[in-house]
Amino acid sequence: MLANYHTHTTRCHHAVGEDREYVEAAIEAGMKVLGFADHCPWVYPSGFVSGIRLLPSEVEGYFDSLLSLKTEYQKDIEIYIGFEAEYTKELVPGQDRLLADYPLDYLILGQHFLGTDDQMPYMGSPTDDETILSAYVDSVIEGMKTGRFLYLAHPDLMHFTGESSIYEKHMTRLCKEMKKMDAILEFNVLGMADQRHYPDERFLKIAGEVGNRYILGVDAHDPEQLKNLKAFEQAEKLCQKYGISLMDEIPMN
Repeated sequence: MLANYHTHTTRCHHAVGEDREYVEAAIEAGMKVLGFADHCPWVYPSGFVSGIRLLPSEVEGYFDSLLSLKTEYQKDIEIYIGFEAEYTKELVPGQDRLLADYPLDYLILGQHFLGTDDQMPYMGSPTDDETILSAYVDSVIEGMKTGRFLYLAHPDLMHFTGESSIYEKHMTRLCKEMKKMDAILEFNVLGMADQRHYPDERFLKIAGEVGNRYILGVDAHDPEQLKNLKAFEQAEKLCQKYGISLMDEIPMN
């Protein structure tokens, strides 16, 4: 793996390790590019405090730390600073105002919820409700069409347990729309390594047939995950099984 754009920090409250440890682990693994994309804060009208993402008050510390590491390790690795964010249309203006004065390199779309996490269920929870599946696909398409996002993280996070024909219908629609946009999809290495319900081979089959562009994303919540070469090899083999070609890195300029 030459590049990873999906790296978290302890500020999301469910990751471990110091920022520096992630950088040094990536260098040890032979990576040339490391992108941090911790869970982006939202400014909630309700005053809700999320336990799974940065607080708005932590943004400055996030950038200060990573900018310092970017300078310190500039001869060893290219560091980019981003966020993983949902697309929640009504909260976008507040998020943009919050981040306006920071040197943000990119966002990746991780549609964990259909709305805000204080009101809507997690998309990784099992459901056989077609309306939720359809709404997930609609929201992802709408979000990617904005051009805000570098790529779509774990597109198969949606844990649909209903009929396979229904899953195929809606996820084919998602893949075809991503193909039209020439959007990049992520093979989520963490999900595979932890034996989660994603990456979903039903989805990989569809994406391979549609011809979607893909990149590996470690989704690192622990520095050691950036050195799991066995997992990277396993991910590449699974992609090959379904005819998916992987990009080495994403041009950032």
